[in-house]
Amino acid sequence: MRTGMNLLLWTTHITSEHFPIIEKLKKVGYDGVELPVFEGDAAHYRTIRKELDNHGLGCTTVTVMTPEASPISPDASVRQAAVDRLKWAIEMTAALGGTHLCGPIHSPLAVFSGTPPTADEKKRAADVLRQAAEIGQQAKVRLAVEYLNRFECYFLTTAADAKALVKAVGHPYFSSMYDTFHANIEEKDLEKTIVEFADCISHVHISENDRGTPGTGHVHWEETFKALKKIKYDGWLTIEAFGRALPALAAATKVWRDLFPNAEEVYTKGLQFMQDMWQKY
Repeated sequence: MRTGMNLLLWTTHITSEHFPIIEKLKKVGYDGVELPVFEGDAAHYRTIRKELDNHGLGCTTVTVMTPEASPISPDASVRQAAVDRLKWAIEMTAALGGTHLCGPIHSPLAVFSGTPPTADEKKRAADVLRQAAEIGQQAKVRLAVEYLNRFECYFLTTAADAKALVKAVGHPYFSSMYDTFHANIEEKDLEKTIVEFADCISHVHISENDRGTPGTGHVHWEETFKALKKIKYDGWLTIEAFGRALPALAAATKVWRDLFPNAEEVYTKGLQFMQDMWQKY
């Protein structure tokens, strides 16, 4: 198991001004960080990689799709734009030395059709993501698709949906991830969900029910960690928390109040909580 911290707590685009944060995360004991990949070129991300290497930190990345680059669009040119965007994100992840590209790469955020996902949308997504997985294999970057809760998307909202998509894509470099925040909303039995989802999980987000400090809310953590140990999960456990420091991100994640006194509490107490729970089971 490796511990990570998602840098979206501080920024949507990592630059040299965030290097002190990376250093602090290393000092408190993290194995790596998760970087948002929303903009930038390979030269920029190679600079970030040097800093990570200086501290002996690994990394994963996270990105999102847009209406102009949607894998489920009926427009072939929009789907091609989705392939192109995923190719770019994979290349940036490779420049960082990242192991996984994660996130809701199946459909645009907060875009709703008003109906459940259709068979055609599912087929389009599988076709686009299969192409992306092939690109990922060439770059040695694994894709880990994230299902969201039903208030953030309509296309992929449960572990069962995500497992079906993984099977439809049918590529060794395409898997899914498990996010405790979304699962807390959508799943009825967390332990059963994780066990049945085990063959698809390649990444885990540790996120409290209010997006605050892990261990301070009502996610069923005992069931979660018991199940992760039961399936012999040995990948990243990455904390994902959101605050109000970035107005646009706060609006996107619906964070309207302070959920913790400061970021330091999130990454210090959060890390200790993960380590204690992992050790317990």
